[in-house]
Amino acid sequence: MSAKTILNDASMAFLEKYLNNASPTGYESEGQKIWMEYLTPYVDTFITDTYGTAVGVINPDAPYKVVIEGHSDEISWYVNYISDNGLIYVIRNGGSDHMIAPSKRVNIHTKNGIVKGVFGWPAIHTRMRGKEEAVKIETLFIDLGCNNKEEVEKLGVHVGCVITYPDEFMVLNENKFVCRAIDNRIGGFMIAEVARLLKENGKTLPFGLYITNSVQEEVGLRGAEMITKTIRPNVAIVTDVCHDSTTPMIDKKIEGDTQIGKGPVITYAPAVQNKLRELIVDTAEKNEIPFQRLASSRVTGTDTDAFAYSNGGVASALISLPLRYMHTTVEMVHKEDVENVIKLIYETLLNLENGETFSYFK
Repeated sequence: MSAKTILNDASMAFLEKYLNNASPTGYESEGQKIWMEYLTPYVDTFITDTYGTAVGVINPDAPYKVVIEGHSDEISWYVNYISDNGLIYVIRNGGSDHMIAPSKRVNIHTKNGIVKGVFGWPAIHTRMRGKEEAVKIETLFIDLGCNNKEEVEKLGVHVGCVITYPDEFMVLNENKFVCRAIDNRIGGFMIAEVARLLKENGKTLPFGLYITNSVQEEVGLRGAEMITKTIRPNVAIVTDVCHDSTTPMIDKKIEGDTQIGKGPVITYAPAVQNKLRELIVDTAEKNEIPFQRLASSRVTGTDTDAFAYSNGGVASALISLPLRYMHTTVEMVHKEDVENVIKLIYETLLNLENGETFSYFK
């Protein structure tokens, strides 16, 4: 299977719809519905939990359980305070970058629907009288065009409403996917494509496969922490994003040397089970899938950690997609990397033996 033959028109339509839909941490349900609708023809059943993690299952009765996982949530903001003159001050919901916020358009999610607004910022002419004020959380504000707090409240906006950016999917130079929230709905997309390929290629797995789209990764891996206790898997292969360290102002000596267009990134870390990782490396080499390597220190910072240290220890590994401009509205990945991550997970599953224990001492 050539990586260049993986994505089709239906795949791309799903990707665009899925990325454009807002799915902030704690409010992932609409995105999960889109994901489950696409995945339905390729799985036997679904599991969902109290907080919204969705799992498509193939061979649900098999005793040996393998998870492939991404996370569905995107960073956002909360309304934290509404001033008497109708301006809104915010706090983070996940790792939202305050540096990019000034002058951005926003959607405020209310029971009455979307309310439009903008992050305001003083004009340059007014900031040059002495020392400029730095961009900080406490200096950010959203303007809805209202004159006072009462007008804001009449729109249905209140403390606790969640705020997202409206920036939508586009393709640059034919092979670069750009959108907010590629971190990490692209992961949910890639594992769904693995399920599609297994079905369309008539592959029968000797174990249960749990295609898992977790919630609340951006606030501490919480969705994965919950669902792993429900599934109790034997193996977990997690996919997330990592940094392209070749763009300006990034130190490769700190961040490592990874780049979009050069293939999936296989992580070395304490949470990554060595023999499972080597199975993935061997699979990449056998199938001539380009890949890169990355070392993490104490934690990977991904759902890998939640799976690895659950249920007495689950053999876990991380396959990352290199990405530029993480946690901005112009996150960028390479189409060929997306296809090669899908192919690497797919081929690894076909290379995984039923009942494999990945014993540390064998």
